Amino acid sequence: MRKKISLLLCAVAVMLCFTACGSSQKDEETEYNKATIEQTAEFMIEYCTNADKNMVKEFRNMKKLNLDFQLIQSGIPITAESFVGALDSWEAAVDECGEYKSHGDYVHEITNEGYLISAEAKFKDRKATISFIFDEQSYMETMTVDAKYSVAEILSKAGMNTLLGMGTVFLVLIFISFLISRFKIIPALFGPKKKEEPAGAAAVSAPAPTAPAAAETPETEDTELIAVIAAAIAAAREEAGMDEAGAGGFFVRSIRRRPSNKWKA
Repeated sequence: MRKKISLLLCAVAVMLCFTACGSSQKDEETEYNKATIEQTAEFMIEYCTNADKNMVKEFRNMKKLNLDFQLIQSGIPITAESFVGALDSWEAAVDECGEYKSHGDYVHEITNEGYLISAEAKFKDRKATISFIFDEQSYMETMTVDAKYSVAEILSKAGMNTLLGMGTVFLVLIFISFLISRFKIIPALFGPKKKEEPAGAAAVSAPAPTAPAAAETPETEDTELIAVIAAAIAAAREEAGMDEAGAGGFFVRSIRRRPSNKWKA
């Protein structure tokens, strides 16, 4: 497997050297070698398309220092980190867009990030844009594959994201409302438990019922008894001469029973 990788890299290096020599006179005045840059981009597309999973796994498991050394020996202007990143980007693009078919002409542009070339590509399921960024030394830094979606697909994804977001918010609000409604029960569940008193203690501690107040003696309304007592008092007053002294008459309002005499032997 390693010999196969080395031979492939060497073949690409030879092709890049011939291309660079043939276009050196045309690009003496430019800072970037367009031909070399396009050859590097073509190599990455061709390699990512034809490389099997075992070869890709071999590169990913290879130590960075060893991969850098092989890439330098082959003369491919790309670092180990950028090379593995390009493999990951291509794999994700194939999963999203399907099998690669072809691509169009490259468009060159100088940006703040570096020298950018891009091409419209056709995959099995949808179209995409393959973009490469190179530094001032014509070393490839990144390779990205951006899938193109229709308006209907974009709207459907946006609607799905909106529904998921709003659904999550409502679920959280319902959960918070449920927790707030359980606040009265939670302290009772986790608070200290009251000690249960025995049944006998509760019976003993219960206060004894108070005796009903002694019923008051109802007033006697016996008119005959009142008349007799009033006549007796009037006779006693006449004998004592109280009426002659001008003490005035009297009226019997009520008669109560006298309590028993405690001094009676």
